[in-house]
Amino acid sequence: MNFSFAQDVSIYQQLASGMQGLAQLLPHSPTTLLAQLKSQIDLLIEQQIVATLWVKLPPGIIWHSEIQRYQQQVRMSGVIRILHIQESKTEVEGEQTASPSRQRHTTGTQRGNSPVLTQTPRLSKDSLQEHSSTSPTSSFSQSFLVQSAPNSQSQREYFVMVLSSQYCCLILAHRPNRSRKNNLAKANRKKTAPLLAVTIFEGQTIQLVLDVMKSAIRPQSSLLMPADFICPSAPDPTLISQLLAKQLQQQDEIFRQRTTKRLAIMQQKNQKLQENLQLKDEYLSNVCQELRAPLTHMKTALSLLNSPHLKIASKQRYFQMLKQECDRQNALITGVFDMVQLERNLPQMPLEVVRLSEVVPGVVSIYQPLAREKGIMVAYTVGTQLPAVWCVSGGLRQIVINLLSNSINFTPKGGQVWVQGRVQGNYVQLEFRDTGIGIADSDIPKIFERFYRLRPTTTEDSGSVGLGLSIVQLLLSRCSGSISVKSKLNEGSIFTVRLAIACGRAALNAPSDAS
Repeated sequence: MNFSFAQDVSIYQQLASGMQGLAQLLPHSPTTLLAQLKSQIDLLIEQQIVATLWVKLPPGIIWHSEIQRYQQQVRMSGVIRILHIQESKTEVEGEQTASPSRQRHTTGTQRGNSPVLTQTPRLSKDSLQEHSSTSPTSSFSQSFLVQSAPNSQSQREYFVMVLSSQYCCLILAHRPNRSRKNNLAKANRKKTAPLLAVTIFEGQTIQLVLDVMKSAIRPQSSLLMPADFICPSAPDPTLISQLLAKQLQQQDEIFRQRTTKRLAIMQQKNQKLQENLQLKDEYLSNVCQELRAPLTHMKTALSLLNSPHLKIASKQRYFQMLKQECDRQNALITGVFDMVQLERNLPQMPLEVVRLSEVVPGVVSIYQPLAREKGIMVAYTVGTQLPAVWCVSGGLRQIVINLLSNSINFTPKGGQVWVQGRVQGNYVQLEFRDTGIGIADSDIPKIFERFYRLRPTTTEDSGSVGLGLSIVQLLLSRCSGSISVKSKLNEGSIFTVRLAIACGRAALNAPSDAS
């Protein structure tokens, strides 16, 4: 049998329009509201009070599990009835079309003359019926539908109404309707506004609310609530005392859980801070060690130049050593500075849409004179038809420079270097292939570490400071790209970069000269 509300029913509006009991509305978090619900259920179970529950709860199984706990613990028998509440017909139909598993439902049980009504969003009708029919306290299950008016005022409120001849209580939580201006001002706040809640024990006020809700349901039926039910005028002081004690216990438990959670978060932050400090110490130690090496070589060359019997050829060799070590130290300082700046600014650096055909040819043309001096052939195949990719602003050029210079530096005279672009699924793949000295299998996992340098075997020292591949990896991590390497000693290496293809409106509107 189906039911519906003949008009918009809002408990908050009923109380605010003249009923007694809305004197003090206090801010409540959802956690505090859940603690009050648990306290009510604990009291009903402990005292074995057979009560009718009218409940409108926030989404989430944790709320409705408390109602199920009451159904299972209180010794009652009879028919379990499940009530499905729809606040808006259009909204619910949309949810059913999009995702049947997210339909809104309300469960209810009636044992004798005591039904239990609960709204249960995100639980399917079949699962609720199955739970009710298999519950140890029930022998039969029926379903009903209650639909409220579209755009109901009750959408901003939740309530728990306990109705029995021994004890009545109403917990009402209302979310204020903030103005558009306030909404815009607080749009960036992570925490939602608290609920304004009140707890009422006065039987006359609860009876007025119940009578209004019963009169608004069509068709009227004694299945939902006995017609002769009357709330007791005042609660039993003993029950109120027990309820307050349980609420204090729940608040203590909430405080303990929050303290434990905050302590765990602080420990995690402290551990992460310690790890970062350790990494910085290691980084600083590596920088000092790298800076010391060229200084030692320069000091050695200067001391040898002071020898009175030094030949001209030796002097030239030592002067060349000084120049190389000065260049190395300058490159090291520049690399460290670039790495620090990149790590600091990378999270805020914007992504841009860029085409490989607008970057690779220019970088290759810069390195071709150097390659010709070494007797190395450099070629590229990057078609203009390749789709645009996402990369950090200016990052693609830096990636190509680092990988191409590595390939040339570690390729002996007469070798070859190729750069090739192709599409692979949702990525554009850029390969840097060379016939260089190759990389030993044991060294491949280390080459992306900072300051790690391969020791040339058949070529002269490249002067690398060991930061290029680390910078490439950082840049790719920002744009969800990746890099991999395959290599064999004395046969060459293949570095493969994958960049996500830029698609959609952003790619279509990107300037054609983006680089």
